[in-house]
Amino acid sequence: MKMQMSKLALAALASACLAVAQPAILPLRDIKAGMKGVGRTVFSGDRIEEFQADILGVLENSGPRQSIILARLSGGPIAKTGVMQGMSGSPVYVDGKLIGAVALAFTFATDPIAGIRPIEEMLDVTQSTNASPRREIALRAGDPTAAKLVELATPVSFSGFSEAAVSRFAPELRKLGLEPMQGALAGGGANTNTTPGDRTRIKPGSMISVQLMTGDMAVAADGTVTMIDGDKLYAFGHRFLSEGVTEMPFARSEVIALLPNINTSFKISTAREHMGVITQDRNAAIAGTFGGKPTMVPVAITVRGADRTKPTRTYNMQMVRNRTLLPMLAQMAIFSSIDGTERTLGPGTLRLRGTLEFDGGLPPIRLDNAFASDMNAPALAAAYTSLPISYALQSGIDTMQPKSIRIDIEAVDDKKSLHLDQAWVSAREVRPGDAVEINLSLTGENGAELFRKVQFPLPVGMAPGPLYFTISDGMTANFAELLQSTGGARARTPSQVAQLLNSLRPNDRMLVRVWRAEPSYGVPGGEIPDPPASVGLVLARLQSSGALAVNNARGAKVAEIEVDLNGAIGSGSKTLLVEVKEPQ
Repeated sequence: MKMQMSKLALAALASACLAVAQPAILPLRDIKAGMKGVGRTVFSGDRIEEFQADILGVLENSGPRQSIILARLSGGPIAKTGVMQGMSGSPVYVDGKLIGAVALAFTFATDPIAGIRPIEEMLDVTQSTNASPRREIALRAGDPTAAKLVELATPVSFSGFSEAAVSRFAPELRKLGLEPMQGALAGGGANTNTTPGDRTRIKPGSMISVQLMTGDMAVAADGTVTMIDGDKLYAFGHRFLSEGVTEMPFARSEVIALLPNINTSFKISTAREHMGVITQDRNAAIAGTFGGKPTMVPVAITVRGADRTKPTRTYNMQMVRNRTLLPMLAQMAIFSSIDGTERTLGPGTLRLRGTLEFDGGLPPIRLDNAFASDMNAPALAAAYTSLPISYALQSGIDTMQPKSIRIDIEAVDDKKSLHLDQAWVSAREVRPGDAVEINLSLTGENGAELFRKVQFPLPVGMAPGPLYFTISDGMTANFAELLQSTGGARARTPSQVAQLLNSLRPNDRMLVRVWRAEPSYGVPGGEIPDPPASVGLVLARLQSSGALAVNNARGAKVAEIEVDLNGAIGSGSKTLLVEVKEPQ
């Protein structure tokens, strides 16, 4: 009895080892025209079905040390749909040996001819150090109408987004090789906080869904598994976003329907349970491991509508911790939150307040601004709120890992905006110790007017000469500051990044910048106006070497005064001049 149990245990162990062992591979050098292949993919639910692949030949050196296998596909619904988006990664076998994955197709083709990525190139992704951009191969050089063999676009499903949000960002997504499909993702995507599902439910030919965002709004990109080697998984047969080393959750996916299309047919699928983490995104494939939970960034967006009788809405999401994707996903989520809650046409004002927090106790970034417009206030609010997020994440400082984002939005039906109409000073000639009085007149719609008066006391001992007062809105002042920060004095530490971004002024005030036409040297986190001669010599040497920026165009700032506008959005800019005379 014991011997029988031992044999059963050994048989079970051997079976398990075979299940995770690397499958037999047919090298590219052995591929010949006329070979008959069999592919595997999902056309409905999670059932893996076979299709046929007649090998036509090999396009050698189609890329740097890369080749593509050409094959004519047939079987199942392919005669009607052609090569579909979502088939990327479908494994193809010859005599039971894996040769590669369906990864490319011809533009404007009437015949289902596919490009198959050799499996050897896909297996190299775990050793790769570089990601490559999306490729296309023209077969008749010089002919603008030539058919091109291009990577199959990755279908990306959106759930919980407004139609306007998906349409607005579709062109940017397509530039990344992603094809957006609204409403094709059921629910809020797979819950990445749950225990990973049964890995035996995913096999070569199964569909997986890379989860970019989950929750009240969800974004997922679908493709097919090519090979499983132990705990490793290889899929897609081409790059996803060319991120290189990455951390994106993936889930098991099921096909709901196939949609034949004159341009490009695609699978409509939906994510199921969380399964693991994609760790590599390279030119030839994506690769990941089963199990584990990725680090996601919780994002909360609260919208208080102009109609105060309606409840405040809160949207909670988890986004991938990705320097490129996170700012775009946040921008889409902000736009959709406003568009799905408030009207987007007609006069209106939006105020946004929030924070971007980081791991390790790094200084948080304050997100604070306001926008007024007749038509595009949501787009402006989304774009300008995502800019500080993008700047911080793409600062090149690896320790700035986002921890959470929270944004509170308040909407008002009226367009509360004021334009700087007139500005004047109390006197053209002043002396040290005097107070310069700056008068501002701002006008808005429906005859709205606002007058403001500020004073600047001239320091005793101020040198004689011209003194300038530049009055501008917050956005104009921010633009000038950011130009200064990129002129050689870029923030290099987390505290400098936080200092720069937290110094940005919101649009609901005007700024009076007092300055002199003297050199000012930009340093990380600020500037040194009109330094002493000895210090100036050192700074000049650094500036000539490109280590510092010299801000001759903006001059040396003496002071800055904020002018409150009672919540209105300011615009406009004027510069005034006074002459500082010798003291009497």
